[in-house]
Amino acid sequence: MTQELRRTLGVFDAVVIGLGAMVGAGIFVALAPAAGAAGSGTLLMAGLALAAVVAYCNAMASARLAALYPASGGTYVYGRERLGPFWGYLAGWGFVVGKTASCAAMALTVGAYVWPEQAHGVAVGAVVVLTAVNYGGVQKSAWLTRAIVVVVLAVLVAVVAVCVGVDGPSLGSGPGGSGAGGSGVGGVLQAGGLLFFAFAGYARIATLGEEVRDPGRTIPRAIPVALGIALVVYACVAVAVLSVLGAGELASSAAPLADAVRAAGAPELAPVVRVGAAVAALGALLALILGVSRTTLAMARDGHLPGVLAAVHPRFQVPHRAELAVGMVVAVVAAVGDLRGAIGFSSFGVLAYYAIANASAWTLGPGRGRVLAAGGLVGCGALAFALPVSSVVAGAAVLAVGAAAYGVRRRAGRWGR
Repeated sequence: MTQELRRTLGVFDAVVIGLGAMVGAGIFVALAPAAGAAGSGTLLMAGLALAAVVAYCNAMASARLAALYPASGGTYVYGRERLGPFWGYLAGWGFVVGKTASCAAMALTVGAYVWPEQAHGVAVGAVVVLTAVNYGGVQKSAWLTRAIVVVVLAVLVAVVAVCVGVDGPSLGSGPGGSGAGGSGVGGVLQAGGLLFFAFAGYARIATLGEEVRDPGRTIPRAIPVALGIALVVYACVAVAVLSVLGAGELASSAAPLADAVRAAGAPELAPVVRVGAAVAALGALLALILGVSRTTLAMARDGHLPGVLAAVHPRFQVPHRAELAVGMVVAVVAAVGDLRGAIGFSSFGVLAYYAIANASAWTLGPGRGRVLAAGGLVGCGALAFALPVSSVVAGAAVLAVGAAAYGVRRRAGRWGR
């Protein structure tokens, strides 16, 4: 057995890491495509509420499972222990691939806001720097995340304060302010699926289970707190931006929060918003690299990935080879990838991951937890297949490739667990 990681994170640190992964990703990336899918402000808010409900069900399932299995890997471990090796592997595969796309999206967001003409180069540089931070120990990552969360929340409060009270399109207006742009149930589902991308950060708390103190108490407390704070922030910002831009202009905006403060009569705040967007994306990227590297560590321990990735640094107590490998892959994807295309692809992979988490939680026995697990499982399936067709096809193809690789290796007798 490889060396275990050091338990240093308390409730506050766990909540902050979850917030660092959530706050920013949706506000600066997912709101615009979700508005386009919904077709009106009212349906966009309905999609946000739906994503939050599904995320809450998933959070409760993850919290129950993390208390029982406080090891690195999150749903990869839960699926393996509750459903069998294949389902654990498929969850881990979906998470690593989907979240690698998320990492690239966040890195490209940094580049787009810091230096749009050199977005790919800035994105690669951001990945290199944050990989080095993570290499130095999870506590250093937690300290940096605290600072990032404070900056981002301050910027978002300023955006809401400027936009509140400004006369603009009605909440229910669609493209062009017509009020008739709604896309019905399908639009709400697709918007919810895209916005789910923003809520998935609470999983970082569970995937860091081996580094949390008293995980049976800490994780179930930290996950719902982080999720609740993120929902309040998202709802306030979405309403504020919609009240100024409307769903049509929001859907077509490349930088909706910056456009919102300009429309609200405070153009001097636009550069501040751009800085906030870059910092938010850095926070999300930092937490994402943490989560992907820990799942990579868990899969390497079981032989699903090369065993060299299971090493733990003797001084820094981090899975250093896994972190370096994840950083290199993300840097390559960020150098050639597309920002918006990564969102739907990532959402599909992460929704599949959480579907397995809910199925695992179902096996824990009857009661309120089983009801929430059933709701989360159905919700994940509905949101996943309501995503744009290209995202569904690409995501399903990647899962199929992973399943085929598992079958081939297992028949060859190379995976024993």
